[in-house]
Amino acid sequence: MPLKVGLFNDSFPPTIDGVANTVKNYAEVLADIGCDVTVVTPKYPHVTDNYNFNVYRYFSVNLNKSIGYRAGIPTPVSAGKILSKKLDILHVHSPFVSSLMAKSVSIKPHRPPTVFTYHTKFDVDIDARVKSRSIRKIARKIVLANINMADEVWVVTETAAESLRGLGYKGDYIVMENGTDFPKGKLGKDDTDALNKLYNIPENELMFLFVGRMQWYKNIKLIIDSLKAVKDAGISFKMYFVGDGNDKSDIERYIKEINMDDCTFCLGAIYDRKLVRTFFSRADLFLFPSVYDTSGLVVKEAAACACPSLLIEGSAAAEGVEDGFSGLLASETVESCANTIISAVKAEKLTEIGNNALNHVYLSWNDAVGKAYERYEKIIETWPKRRK
Repeated sequence: MPLKVGLFNDSFPPTIDGVANTVKNYAEVLADIGCDVTVVTPKYPHVTDNYNFNVYRYFSVNLNKSIGYRAGIPTPVSAGKILSKKLDILHVHSPFVSSLMAKSVSIKPHRPPTVFTYHTKFDVDIDARVKSRSIRKIARKIVLANINMADEVWVVTETAAESLRGLGYKGDYIVMENGTDFPKGKLGKDDTDALNKLYNIPENELMFLFVGRMQWYKNIKLIIDSLKAVKDAGISFKMYFVGDGNDKSDIERYIKEINMDDCTFCLGAIYDRKLVRTFFSRADLFLFPSVYDTSGLVVKEAAACACPSLLIEGSAAAEGVEDGFSGLLASETVESCANTIISAVKAEKLTEIGNNALNHVYLSWNDAVGKAYERYEKIIETWPKRRK
């Protein structure tokens, strides 16, 4: 009998973010190994789901202007439809509405175990989006209460665990890393030549890359200011930002204000995964100085394409990366980031570091989710209400 797995998250394609990508890849790999998978997520208009797994979308309202997402609204009807599936395990990836939906279907007589994965610094999200101090305090309590409802808690890195403790969580946790859907190895010259032609990039031009949400809290200003110093040092390059977000217009305005618009380009979201992979394969260095992220899936995507990453020392994204060997680590300052980039470019070390990242940082989703599946089985085996 196939394992019936429910994956609950507040975002899923067409929304693109790290957690939505994680849930999609969990679902694909679990389905490939024979699980009966259902993704439970808010409904988006005019979306057709064509996957090798089930997607159940429930009623939602548009919150794009305020937080960039749609908010799901669970109802007794939606809960009843999920209950009828008799899921063996619930895996929740958000402590907001998805946790409430999971709670509504985690009832007797068939109460399956619930796993919660802590992906994001939710305290930072709340502080950035909620102006009222009293409401922020209430929101943090709700997040913590929803996490505490889980029977087992996973974190994607030890740095994520530190953030979780900061919220007040006192229970046990297990580190369960994320992977990448990119196969190991960069794309060939035909693909990168086509990219050069499409975006008018000279063949030997130094190219830097950022892929992610266009939000200031991703340390995007640090990227731009650092590259201004690199440019002022006489190094020619092209910088591409791939992604969308509420701050994109302000970021583009700032790029123009400091006269970086001749070499820095914001392309918006790219949904073609092969094209994203081509960008990583063409890039000489991936810039990801975020200290907000608790994992940084994109660092593994870069590694899959033998593209080295510039990261902030001590950040979650830098876990498992050795400075000067499988990546570049810098302090969270313009001077440090700029000097690190300049030194690596002048020493012509980027190709070597990228190859080391390929062999030492890369982790496939097949391996990552395979480990999670083994844990699912152990949880279910010891669960009081295990399947008969």
